[in-house]
Amino acid sequence: MAARSIWNGTLTFGTVAIPVKLFSATENRSISFKEVREADGSRISHKRVGAETGEEVAYSDIDKGYDTGNGVVVLTKDEIAAADGTRPKIVEIESFVKGDEIDPVFYDKAYHLGANKGGERAYRVLLAALEESGRVGIGRFVLRSREQMVALRPIQGALGLQTMRFADELVDPDSLEMPKLSKRPGEKEVAMAGKLVEMLEAPWEPEEHADSYRDAVMDLIKAKAEGKEIKAAPKKKDSGDDLMAALEASLAAVREADGAGASKTKGGGTEVADDAPKAGTAKAKDAPKRDDDASNTDDEKPAAKKATPKRAPTKKPGPPAARKKASS
Repeated sequence: MAARSIWNGTLTFGTVAIPVKLFSATENRSISFKEVREADGSRISHKRVGAETGEEVAYSDIDKGYDTGNGVVVLTKDEIAAADGTRPKIVEIESFVKGDEIDPVFYDKAYHLGANKGGERAYRVLLAALEESGRVGIGRFVLRSREQMVALRPIQGALGLQTMRFADELVDPDSLEMPKLSKRPGEKEVAMAGKLVEMLEAPWEPEEHADSYRDAVMDLIKAKAEGKEIKAAPKKKDSGDDLMAALEASLAAVREADGAGASKTKGGGTEVADDAPKAGTAKAKDAPKRDDDASNTDDEKPAAKKATPKRAPTKKPGPPAARKKASS
C-alpha cells in the first residue's frame, strides 16, 4: 500500500508556484517498549495531574506556559497558531546555494516531495535544474505549528525537502569542556593513522550496515520468551593509553583479517573477489591472495571467513533522474 502524504501545499521560488505533497523519507525502526510493573508485568498508565492540587486535568484544558523568571505567561493553542503567519501551506524558497557549502550538521529530518496535480512539468524542470547546477534551495515553511528552515535538493532521483537547524541551535565546541589541542601529534603516529585510514577505505554501501543493537535486543527478547537465561555480556578490555601500540595492533588486525578474507577454497571452490567488502568492516588495500582451506576448524587462528560468490564490479549509477521518475 502506497504511503499517504503528510502535508499538501505549494512550493514557490521567484514567481513560480508548484503544487506539491510531502512524504516522510525515513522510518523509525526503534524497538518500542511498554512500561510494566516488574512483579507481574502489569501495564503502567500515566495521568496528567495538577502539581498543586493533585487532581487529574483533561487534555483539552491544558495550554502552554513560558516561565519569564518573573512569572508564567500562558498561551492558548489559538494564540500560538498566530505565530504560523499568513502562509502556512507554502514552502517558500528564498535562495539557492552551493550544496558543498552546507555543513551536514545543519541537516535534520528528511522528506520526499512529490508533484501534485498540475505541477508535474514545473516539478521536473526544477529537479533537473538542481541536479545540473549542484545548488540547494534554502527556504522555510510551517510544519506541525512550527516554522522550519528547509533545504530543497535532489534525493534519490526526486525532490527532497530536509529540515535544517538554525545557526543558534549549534553548540560551539569552544564552549565545551574538552582538552585543548596545543601539542602537535607525532609524525610517525599521524603516518600510521593515515595508513590505517587508507587500509579501511571502502565505497559507501548503506545496505552493508545494519542496526546490530536492535537485532541483539530482539534476540534477547526471543530468548527470554523461550524461557532461556539471559547472561550479561562480558566487559570489553580497555585498550590503554599507548596510542602507538593501539595503531600497530589495528594495522596487524586489518592485515590478518584481509588475509583470511582473500582466501579461496581448494578443489574447485569459490574464490572471494578482491573488491568484495566485508560485513561490518572495510576492505584492506593491496592484500595478498593465498590458498587456504575454507573449512578451518574452530581452534585454527585466525579462522577463515566464509567464502562468498564472486561479485561483478558494481556499476556506477546514472543520473538520479534516470534512476527514478519524479513523482507525478
